[in-house]
Amino acid sequence: MSSDLTGFLSAWEYDPDHTMRIVEAEDGRSVLQVRLPLGVEQYELDGRPDGERPRGYDTVLAEVEERLNHHVRIQGGDDGFEIDHDEAVRLQNEGVLFYYRYLLLFQMNDFERVSRDTEHNLRLCRVLEEHCSSEEDRNAVLQFRPYIIRMNAMSRAMISLNDDLREVARHIIESAIEEIEGLSEIEAPAFQFERIRSLKYLRSAAKQIDELSPSVVAQLERELKDAVAAEDYERAAELRDRIRELSP
Repeated sequence: MSSDLTGFLSAWEYDPDHTMRIVEAEDGRSVLQVRLPLGVEQYELDGRPDGERPRGYDTVLAEVEERLNHHVRIQGGDDGFEIDHDEAVRLQNEGVLFYYRYLLLFQMNDFERVSRDTEHNLRLCRVLEEHCSSEEDRNAVLQFRPYIIRMNAMSRAMISLNDDLREVARHIIESAIEEIEGLSEIEAPAFQFERIRSLKYLRSAAKQIDELSPSVVAQLERELKDAVAAEDYERAAELRDRIRELSP
């Protein structure tokens, strides 16, 4: 097989308004592809975004958590358990992969998977905060914690809104606001920016939830799916714009 991608890229020309698609791989699983101006990225929809199984584990985080659980069983507690620099870097790099994927999934309104991926990164934050002795290594990840909390809350709130559970959605948003407000200060360039931006975003979302009947967005989502299935892309574009206007 030729390694030249010219034919593949020519068959899927770059269109900045339509850059993502889900396709079936050779073994039948679904994968997410993203068309870039000079190529294509491919993400696994489940497991690690790159499809790797580091040292036989689903994720680096799963490996660290298993080691932590073993330490607790043997020692009777987590005292003495430490994450060194190399392991912190592995966790950070994995968190970036999950970030890239959940950002794309959020644009696709796949809020279940966004909730799952952001929860992975929140667990990653907790294990670094509690067991990484290097402040620099900790803060490389923790500076983005407000943003991760925001995205996790928004995905769960949108799931609730789509189920017409407006009060549940509002509670999720309010809890996220309280959590971000209660975060300890850290010395990292992005922390204050992400904290202020996320609080502003979530407060605006809470206000919109009060003003918006959740059934409206859910109905528009259903109409959008029908339009895409019917290949009525003009109607789909109109509905997508309307959903973006109404969604928090």
